[in-house]
Amino acid sequence: MTGDVSGKKDLHGIGAAVPDKMRAWVLGDPEELTLVDKPVPVPGRAEVLVRIDAVAICATDLEILTYGTPAMIEGGPPFNKNYTPGHEYMGTVAALGPGVDEFAVGDRVTVEIHAGCGQCKRCRMGMYTSCHNYGLNYGAQDKGHRANGFTTDGGFAEYAVNNINTLIRVPDAMSDEEATLVVTAGTSMYGLTELGGLVAGESVVVIGPGPIGLLAVAVAKALGAAPVILVGTRESRNAIGRELGADHVIDARNEDVVARVKELTGKGADYVVDCAGSEATVNQAVAMTNRGGKICLAAFPKNAVSFNLGALAVNNIYLYGIRGEGRSATHRAMAFMEAGRFDASLIHTHTFPLDDLPTALRYARERIDDAIKVVVSTRPGVPGGAKAG
Repeated sequence: MTGDVSGKKDLHGIGAAVPDKMRAWVLGDPEELTLVDKPVPVPGRAEVLVRIDAVAICATDLEILTYGTPAMIEGGPPFNKNYTPGHEYMGTVAALGPGVDEFAVGDRVTVEIHAGCGQCKRCRMGMYTSCHNYGLNYGAQDKGHRANGFTTDGGFAEYAVNNINTLIRVPDAMSDEEATLVVTAGTSMYGLTELGGLVAGESVVVIGPGPIGLLAVAVAKALGAAPVILVGTRESRNAIGRELGADHVIDARNEDVVARVKELTGKGADYVVDCAGSEATVNQAVAMTNRGGKICLAAFPKNAVSFNLGALAVNNIYLYGIRGEGRSATHRAMAFMEAGRFDASLIHTHTFPLDDLPTALRYARERIDDAIKVVVSTRPGVPGGAKAG
């Protein structure tokens, strides 16, 4: 791709010209990934081409590789469609689409996943992660929605095209690896935003010390919540939760979680963020929430569950579900990270080169060496970029 991609000559490279081909992992059958050469995509109107420098592995990536959902390519499951997964990436602007002047070639950026269609009812409300036209961008039909790594090619590659609405600038002092965590922090921020946003002085319980849960602790603390309580079963992760600001940690293996929360809060928690998503934790959330309190489901059970729905009504408890990192929550998360309000890099544990993606996925799936957030880098060891693990 050495032609005119933006209406001007030579606006398509960082140093050397953008190549015609790139390395990218594509999904064949379930769990079958192959490293191939693919054409470098060309940015259109309101888009830029991002040279991917680092991409973090999310639990949803692992689900897609096995089950296909929630990815939707060409109107169906993503298998054997030349599809590249991965969505938590950052990089450097390599080319500009027509009319783009909001960013410049060479800008370091991290990305949101979703670019809504901009025309459906939910997008007009700012709820672009709930876009009614999700996945309707194949064949002769293109309703404008994009979700990189879900309905379009993602970040397990050297380049990707992103709508400018999905880009957040990365501070010079922030490492590539930390910048990949903005989506995770943004998801946590989105959950607290939907619960009301103003949690200063209110009690917040986070169930589940996974990446989203740990950063939910950090975000809640940065927003002034008190006390912030983390519920988990892995001591190594609970310890990170303490570093990120948890005032109390409850080991669910050894304590009555609900009783302990009520002991610490008086009448129950004002806000509960369930980042575990099991029948047991949903029921715990309902039982530990104070009257008039709010529950956010930031994870979800794979199957239908039974819980005390009547308790929600009787106690005027509000239940919310969130998808992804909506309402520009990534921008607010980046503001906290840039200001040093919390150290998101505490949840990063491993870095692998792009060629070793299968190994990186195995570390993430099997939690080898107590892996939490595993990052894949296209340039490990580059000064100022991702550090080799």
